[in-house]
Amino acid sequence: MEVSADNLKIPPDEKDYALRTLDLNAIAEKKTVDADTQRPTWSGRLEFILASVGYAVGLGNIWRFPYLCYSSGGGAFMIPYLTMVLLCGMPLLFMEFSIGQYTRLGPVHALAKICPLLKGVGLATVVISFVFSTYYNVLISWALFYFFNSFGATLPWNSCNNTWNAVRNCSSGFPGNTTHLQSASQQFFDRRLLQKTSGIEDVGGVVYFTAIFPYFILFALLINNVQLPGAKNGILYFVTPVWGKLFEVKVWVNAAAQVFNSIGIAFGSMISMASYNKFNNNILRDALIVSFTNSFTSILAGFVIFSAIGYMAHIHNLPVDNIATDGPGLVFVVYPEVLSTMPVFQLWAPLFFFMLLCLGLDSQFATVEVAITFIKDEFGPQVLRFLKREELLTLAVCIIGFALGIPHVTKGGIYVFQLMDHYTAVVSLVFLAFFEVVAVCWIFGVPRICLMVEKMQGKTPNIYFRLCWLLLCPLLVLCILISSIVQYTPAHYEKYIYPGWAEVVGWGVSLVSIVWIPLGAIQEIYINKGSLLQRLKTAMMSTIDLDAEDPLPEKQNLDNPASETLLTSVA
Repeated sequence: MEVSADNLKIPPDEKDYALRTLDLNAIAEKKTVDADTQRPTWSGRLEFILASVGYAVGLGNIWRFPYLCYSSGGGAFMIPYLTMVLLCGMPLLFMEFSIGQYTRLGPVHALAKICPLLKGVGLATVVISFVFSTYYNVLISWALFYFFNSFGATLPWNSCNNTWNAVRNCSSGFPGNTTHLQSASQQFFDRRLLQKTSGIEDVGGVVYFTAIFPYFILFALLINNVQLPGAKNGILYFVTPVWGKLFEVKVWVNAAAQVFNSIGIAFGSMISMASYNKFNNNILRDALIVSFTNSFTSILAGFVIFSAIGYMAHIHNLPVDNIATDGPGLVFVVYPEVLSTMPVFQLWAPLFFFMLLCLGLDSQFATVEVAITFIKDEFGPQVLRFLKREELLTLAVCIIGFALGIPHVTKGGIYVFQLMDHYTAVVSLVFLAFFEVVAVCWIFGVPRICLMVEKMQGKTPNIYFRLCWLLLCPLLVLCILISSIVQYTPAHYEKYIYPGWAEVVGWGVSLVSIVWIPLGAIQEIYINKGSLLQRLKTAMMSTIDLDAEDPLPEKQNLDNPASETLLTSVA
């Protein structure tokens, strides 16, 4: 079968680019062989929504959101958070759903077709997802550790009479952070689970063992907590803004990072999952459902944790802002403390930590699948020729992730975890989100996005989404990016300040994902022909066919083979 740029209906101004980058006869031959190959789709609308919600609603809703609220002045954090959800979260999720559903490609190939100049953004999303999965898995292992330790007649974090306790510094209550004492639950986290050392430079040994159900547990905890004395004070702290905090750049940066990290913006997973939708699936409805459910869960977790903090402040006669611990310790110190107040705690404690396992695994499946899908897309035949089965590829990726996660479960692992989380879930994510917005909203263009949506939905997006894509999303993310650079704050854990070499390692972790953006742009400009201006113009030309009603399922399937694992793992 002989084909040309003309009979494939490639626009004249894109013929040179197409002829240079595509072997048309090879594509035609492969299409003939695979003519009957169709990309699989979700079995129903509910399956995609549940998979997206399962990915978006994770451990970050339970510990990161309440902690950021606590450290940012309570209700003051809610204002930038809800602002970012409305002006960036929902519009960008709708945009990613649109890209995935229209192109039926994973993030690497979809973004490369939308804007070849910034094709590195797609690869960067794969890298950041994989890096994220290496330390996110540690949170799941902590939850598993607590799960198995919650079956005894008494909860081990309730008393100071254990081998790991420093009895002279231990309090069976919660003494706050202004004294030399630690609560029993804090010592269980630090001394039993983490076996924490003095800093990141002291690694120590490796510790030996370390979407309806979650709402049932959270509501049960909330019903219990609001009946406790002092709960009202904690809730008031949660909903009452400290207005001075709104002028701190860090609060806005954290709000943006929380929205992107929680919803999954710039991780590539939402594009991947939407690529398995039917062409005319109602993605606007799905984007609103996922965004609302995600924010609702975060706020619900906020009420649960702050009512618990209010109770602990009351019984120990301390101010509310003197209770919570730093970082991920919130979910593993404050929650266990309040679980002991519940009737039949032997039942509720295992259920709570089983809930954490469910939340973590849902998100982890989709995150790891981004890397697996990319490998199959790019190196599928070569890899399968060596490994023989796709399941072995999944096993290999998981083993590599496991090996890279070992530093996080050493006795100094909490410092490694906090360093990775700061530079991956905050610094890298804001960079990636900005370049993704630039590639899609400004270079590809809002009119083209609207045309894609119109072909799938039968109508163009309303003025709210068009305005967000054109101005508000790019400008907000740009302002936050610039402000975070100008007012850069190094990572820290509690009162520990990281040494200089650790900061260098942190920036290296950020660059592992960010570096692919300039490298991809340089490579694209280099392979083009003509003057620099002509090369740039060619590099910014989208290769997506916006004339087709349903853009060539078989052809798209060649770029992104079906991923059976995704459909089964995240559903």
